Amino acid sequence: MGIFKDILKKRKESPKKEEATKNIKNLASKNKKRASKATAPKVKKKAPKISKRKNSLGEYFKTNISGFDSLIEPGIPRGSSVLIEGGPGSGKTLWCLTLLKEMCKRGKKVLYMSFEEPEERLASHLKGFGIDVEEYTKKGLLYIKRFNSLDISRSVEALLSEAKKELLIDVQAVLIPKEFEADIVIMDSLSSIASAFSGESNRFRVYMEQLFRYLEEHKISSFLIREVASPTHIGGSFLEKEEAVSFLSDGIIAIYNVLTGTGERKRAIEIIKMRGANIKRKVCEFQITSKGVKIYPKKVLRGKYKLS
Repeated sequence: MGIFKDILKKRKESPKKEEATKNIKNLASKNKKRASKATAPKVKKKAPKISKRKNSLGEYFKTNISGFDSLIEPGIPRGSSVLIEGGPGSGKTLWCLTLLKEMCKRGKKVLYMSFEEPEERLASHLKGFGIDVEEYTKKGLLYIKRFNSLDISRSVEALLSEAKKELLIDVQAVLIPKEFEADIVIMDSLSSIASAFSGESNRFRVYMEQLFRYLEEHKISSFLIREVASPTHIGGSFLEKEEAVSFLSDGIIAIYNVLTGTGERKRAIEIIKMRGANIKRKVCEFQITSKGVKIYPKKVLRGKYKLS
């Protein structure tokens, strides 16, 4: 009887021992995991990718200005900063307004920044080209805004002071409206901005460098109207205040007043440079019509003439 009692006693104790052994193993396993976590190197999580604003233009785009696109292949590179330069009355602003018209017709968003003419006068020019300014504005395709160049200069000076004269400024805070995400920006004119930096050519250059960089990073194609007293790239000796911008820009489109040998006055256009594109190097006739500007690629200037 004593033997049977011992066997029964061992059977009753064995489950308790098994359970205790199991608990010890689980505890050891947990301690091992904790130790491995403590000694294992921490893996840094990758920062989430910041999605950039999409621009509806392709890598290259056509202006749709009559006759112009045949002068450049495959088109103007997206994100380029292009100078539209010429003398008074040459047709610089009208070229840009024609571009504005064609871009809005294609559903592209255009910001027109004026430093000279008021919004009402620009709207009147556009209506003269048959553009329904109110409709495009309502659809969010067109934003016309007038700026004071002196206010821009003061804002830049204030930001430079905050940055301890490091010439690092927030371009958008100074110039680009946050409420409108443009595909195309037209500035009328660069000469007005330069005049606000009178005697501060270095600051003007640095500001323009940052402006061009901002536009390029955001894939915004820009066209900056620049009035020149003499077309320096054809041998003129007069240097403009903002001459350095010619080297900073991606492209230059020159529009000329032409005086022919017979005393007749005409207009002409030439693409001086365009980074990333092939251009046809010739001076072609340029006309202003009731529907906008028109270029004649086959009508190259010949004979005696003077460009200004």
